Amino acid sequence: MKFLLDTHVVIWAAINPSRIPTLSRELIFNPLNNIFFSTVNIWEATIKYGLGKKVFPVEPHTLRRGLLEHNYAEIAITSAHALAVGALPPIHRDPFDRILIAQAITEGITLLTADAVVAKYPGPIRQI
Repeated sequence: MKFLLDTHVVIWAAINPSRIPTLSRELIFNPLNNIFFSTVNIWEATIKYGLGKKVFPVEPHTLRRGLLEHNYAEIAITSAHALAVGALPPIHRDPFDRILIAQAITEGITLLTADAVVAKYPGPIRQI
């Protein structure tokens, strides 16, 4: 299976996997599954880390390097993803979450999220 991680799940997987519920942790760390992170995750982490947000305690360069070293694949933002944002219903206003949702839909990859509002979107989204 293929899974795209939202930014909080990326951070938890990298520095505190025990925050992820057991069933979801088994999906993420199962070597048979393909786990993806997005340029969006690094962009959001960079901005919030720079603002001193405590929920983003890991330096973004270190985060990206660790994800790549653990064989997570990176998905870049494309114009198709940007256009797909326009088709989303106005459930959530966070631009980082909206582009992640658009990427999941466009790429046909299940988005794993801890955000109940994000999980309300139609498409391949699974709340952990």
